Order: sequence, then structure tokens, then C-alpha cells
Amino acid sequence: MRLSELSGALAERFASIESAVPDSNRRNASVALVLRGPPGKADPPVRDCEVLVIRRSESPRDPWSGQMALPGGSVDEADDGLVATAVRETHEETGLRLDGRRDLLGRVETARPVGVRLPVITIWPFVFRVAPDSLARVGSAEVASVHWFRVRDLADAGNRGSYPWREGGLMRRFPCIEVEGRVIWGLTYRILTGFLELAGE
Repeated sequence: MRLSELSGALAERFASIESAVPDSNRRNASVALVLRGPPGKADPPVRDCEVLVIRRSESPRDPWSGQMALPGGSVDEADDGLVATAVRETHEETGLRLDGRRDLLGRVETARPVGVRLPVITIWPFVFRVAPDSLARVGSAEVASVHWFRVRDLADAGNRGSYPWREGGLMRRFPCIEVEGRVIWGLTYRILTGFLELAGE
């Protein structure tokens, strides 16, 4: 699939952007799945693009402390909708300015935490395209580092594994993606794998 085909494919698989309406029974948050194409290619295959991923800072107040994540956060009353939240949070966390009209390609399936100690929240992932020369940096104390991972590497079955997570006295293993020494699991894994299934078609 080429990048020019992605918007239509997202709408067909996950519904239109306009269908994203805040969940009235939960807190709401938005994240940005940002794609950066390779230099010199106007319409590259999606698998040749890169995805922006952050590593969250270690914090006892953050239920996802230290984990790899997509830039984003909770909806603010001042935000003009769910997309605006993803745009604002991405700029605050990574310094990358997104245009909600020009760069927005679509949305993927919402994600809801299932752990008993996790917030009761609905997370809305939106897909954006940025120019090949776009840069990101650590822009917030909530972010420890920023990374661009190739879609091809994220989709590679050889980079799939399981991540051990201990909570209390219980050890559980979760499916994960291991790339460039980083482990992506949990909600971010769920969001990315839904997208990667579509991008690989």
C-alpha cells in the first residue's frame, strides 16, 4: 500500500474521522500515529515510512511510566475536539507541529486499558503524515526520548516477542515488538498492530 492510498483504507477499515466522538462515560485521550516518508519519494510505500514513538519518563504518578508510547494525552476543555488534542500534545511532547487539516490521514481503532489499576479512559489514535525532513525532540518532562521506527521493522515478524510484566506477586507475559533495543507492548502495541495489519496489505 502506498501513502496516497492510506487515507481511504483507514476510512474503510476503521470508519471516518468524523465518527470519532468523545466517550461520555469515560475520560478521553488522543494520540498521534505520525508517519514520516523517506527523502525524495513523493508517494512511498507505507512500509518504507517511519513512525514517531516516545519513551515516557519514569514517574510513580504515571501508570505507563517508562513505557514506549505514541505522543498524546488527555483531552483538555480548551481543545477543539479529539484531533486538536493529538495535535497539541504532539507539539508539547516532541516539538513537532502537526496540521489537523493538511497532515491528518484518518484514525484507527480506539483503545481502552483493561488493567484494574489503570485509568478508565478511551484513547483515540489519529494517523498523520509529515514531511521527510520533519524533526522531533524531547519537548516535555513527561518524555525521556523520541524515536523514529521504520514501519517495515515494526511489522517484521522476527521482531515480535513477549514481554514479562510483574505486578505484585504475579508475573504475566504480553505480546510485544522489539526494535532497536526498545520494547513496545500494551496499549501502544495494540494500536500499532491494528495499523500494521492494514499497512501490510
